[in-house]
Amino acid sequence: MSKQTFTKEEALEYHAKPVPGKTAIEVTKPVRDSRDLSIAYSPGVAIPCLEIEKDESLAYEYTNKANLVAVVSDSTAVLGLGTLKPVAGKPVMEGKSVLFKKFAFIDAFDIELNVHEIDEIVSVVKAISPTFGGINLEDIKAPKCFDIEKLSQAECDIPVFHDDQHGTAILSAAAIINGCKIAGKKLDEIKVVVVGAGAAGIAAAEMYKALGIKNIIMTDSKGAITTKRTDLNKYKQPWAVDEDIETLADALKGADAVIGNSVANCITQDMVKTLAPDAMLFVMANPDPEIKPELAWEVRPDLMIGTGRSDYPNQINNVLGFPFIFRGALDTHAKAVNMEMKVAACYALAELAEKPVPQYVKDAYNGADLKFGKEYILPKPFDRRVFVDESVAVARAAIESGVARIKVDDVDKWVEGYKQHLIKMLKEKEGIDYDAK
Repeated sequence: MSKQTFTKEEALEYHAKPVPGKTAIEVTKPVRDSRDLSIAYSPGVAIPCLEIEKDESLAYEYTNKANLVAVVSDSTAVLGLGTLKPVAGKPVMEGKSVLFKKFAFIDAFDIELNVHEIDEIVSVVKAISPTFGGINLEDIKAPKCFDIEKLSQAECDIPVFHDDQHGTAILSAAAIINGCKIAGKKLDEIKVVVVGAGAAGIAAAEMYKALGIKNIIMTDSKGAITTKRTDLNKYKQPWAVDEDIETLADALKGADAVIGNSVANCITQDMVKTLAPDAMLFVMANPDPEIKPELAWEVRPDLMIGTGRSDYPNQINNVLGFPFIFRGALDTHAKAVNMEMKVAACYALAELAEKPVPQYVKDAYNGADLKFGKEYILPKPFDRRVFVDESVAVARAAIESGVARIKVDDVDKWVEGYKQHLIKMLKEKEGIDYDAK
C-alpha cells in the first residue's frame, strides 16, 4: 500500500474549513414549537431530573450518558510531539472524538486540562464523571499516567481507560495470538521481548501475561530489565528477570516475538538475525519504527512484521480497539474496563482476521488480496465487522465478569439480540451488510 501524503497547507485547510475543528453537537429530539421547547427545557425537563434523583442509573435512559465519552488530556505526551500547551493538543483530542463517532457511533467531547499534577487531574476526572458513560485518558506522559488511571478508576463508577497504555497492548496481543497460529507455536512457550518500558510497554507486558505468556523480558533505554538493576522505578521492578543479560541485543536472542514501543532505529540487522525462526517483529515507533521492515526482511525473510504505519502490512492501529471497547462498555453500562474485557477484545480481533475479507474492505485498500497469513494477521480498520464482533465480545465479558450494570437473565440470548442490534445499526447508518462477501 502506498504512503498517504499531504502538504502543510492541506492539513491546515482540512482543520479550518468549512468550519473550524472536526466535531460539532447535534440535537437528537425535535424542537419545532413551544410545546417541544417546554418539554426539552422548562418545565418538562424537571420530570426526568426528579426520576434520576431517585435512581441515578436512569441517567442512562433519559440522557446521553450511555453514548458519551470524555477524551481527557493534559497534552504532556502528544503523539510524537512531546509536551505542548494544553490547547495545542486539542486537534489530536478532537481527532480521537472523530474516531469514536466514525467507527463506533459514540459521541465524545475533548477536554484539555490546564493542570498537570496527578491529584489535580484525578480530581477533574472525578468531578466530570457524572456527565459521561466513560473517560478516555489520552496523551498523558508516563509514569504519572499509571497512577492517574488507577486512582481515577477507583474514584469513578464509569470506565476510565488510558488508550495509550492499553490500545497497543490489546492490538499487539491479538497479533501475537495469530502469529503463533501461523508459526505453529504455543503462547505459553514463546519468548516475548518488549522494547520500551513506558506506558504502552508495561501495559503490553500485563496483557501478554493475561494471555498465558510466561517468558516476558522488558528493556528500556539502559538495556534489559533484570534483578541486577538498582535504578528501576516501582512500575518496572515487577518485570525484572533473573537472567544473565544486559543489553537489548542480549534480550533479543531467540525471541519469538518482539514488541517495539520505543524509538526509531534502535534495533539493528545483526540483532534481527538472532531471533527465533518465524518470529514476530512488531516495531511500532512512529513515524519511524525501531527498524525499517525492509532492513529486517533483508536478513530474515521469514519474519512476520507489523508497524504502526499504514504503508506496510499488519498495521497495529489503536482504532481497532478503543471505539469498540467503549461501545461494549457503554451498552452494558459498565463500571470499568477490566482485563476480561480486554482479553475478549483480543480474541475477537484474532478470530475475525481468520475469516474471508469482504470485497468492500479490499476495495478500501486498493484491491489488496487480504488473506490470513504473515502479511495479514489483524483485521483492517475499515472492516466494519470489527464494530460488531469486538463490541459484542467486550459486552459479554462485561456482563460475565460482573462490571455491567444492566441486568441479564439469559446472557446468550441477550448477546445475540445485542449483535443483531449492532448489525441493524451498521446497515441503517452506513448501508453495510455484516455478511457481505
